[in-house]
Amino acid sequence: MTIWVDADAVPTLIKEILIRASRRTRIPLVFIANQPIPVPADVQITAFQVSSGFDKADDEIVERVKAGDMVITQDIPLAAEVIAKGGLVVTPRGDTLDKQNIGARLNMRDFMDSMRGSGMQTGGPPPMTETDRRHFAGLLDRYLAKQPKQPIQPIQPIDPEQPKGNT
Repeated sequence: MTIWVDADAVPTLIKEILIRASRRTRIPLVFIANQPIPVPADVQITAFQVSSGFDKADDEIVERVKAGDMVITQDIPLAAEVIAKGGLVVTPRGDTLDKQNIGARLNMRDFMDSMRGSGMQTGGPPPMTETDRRHFAGLLDRYLAKQPKQPIQPIQPIDPEQPKGNT
């Protein structure tokens, strides 16, 4: 199992919780973003910067995620692709996205997107609260406690020049 983080917008508090959890459990943790993400020097914790561009980080996560991996994101289309590959999706607020609720989330996202497209001001999500942080940390701890301890395995680096697909 690997924890993948859509790191372009992950709150710092959530990043810190994930780093502590990875150190404690030795589960590989990978931050993927369009910008540099500083991470501590631990062999199982890695950050990769992908080229800038729309959905480049999302595409990299979808390419690499395997069934049973966890992805931390609030990006609903990315979540749908991860779920289709058998991954677990958790939002930074501690909501689990799965086959039962992703359809409704996609519909709501599309509806809000069309509202914004028509000029309506919809606002963004509310600020992260201490309750959100505790909810996320509790859910992560409960899930990771069920996982077997893993030997430390370094993550293979991302080569932006390497073509994707079966090579």
